[in-house]
Amino acid sequence: MGRILAIDYGRKRCGIAVTDPLRIVASGLTTVPSAQLVDFIRRYREANGIDFIVVGEPRDMHGNPSESTRYLRPAMAALRKAIPDIGLVSFDERFTSVLAHRAMLDGGLPKMARRDKALVDEMSATIILNDFLASRQYQDILNNEK
Repeated sequence: MGRILAIDYGRKRCGIAVTDPLRIVASGLTTVPSAQLVDFIRRYREANGIDFIVVGEPRDMHGNPSESTRYLRPAMAALRKAIPDIGLVSFDERFTSVLAHRAMLDGGLPKMARRDKALVDEMSATIILNDFLASRQYQDILNNEK
């Protein structure tokens, strides 16, 4: 088993989170400009190894793809083309930004830190990854890896 990397994709920047090699803990890693996402993932993968990538899929309140999905799909196609031998899995990301803001408030972060959109994106990626690790979808992937 190896690491899983999660992406909270945005038009300007992407929040990145990653698991430990045993896939027990998900941690925020960084935020990278969207235009540099593929290069960042290539470098990170060479240094640390990644089994697959989970991409937060934006959805509306009814579970339908949201307006921002139109920006996500071409970016993920480019990632698939650039790194064809790594699996990409999409996972519902509804409310992750709200949950990230709530966690910042509950954690006592000062107001200026809560305004840091890069930190919100990184925390959102961490929430996506934690939710994925607890999901049925992940259990199905684990069963197929055996």
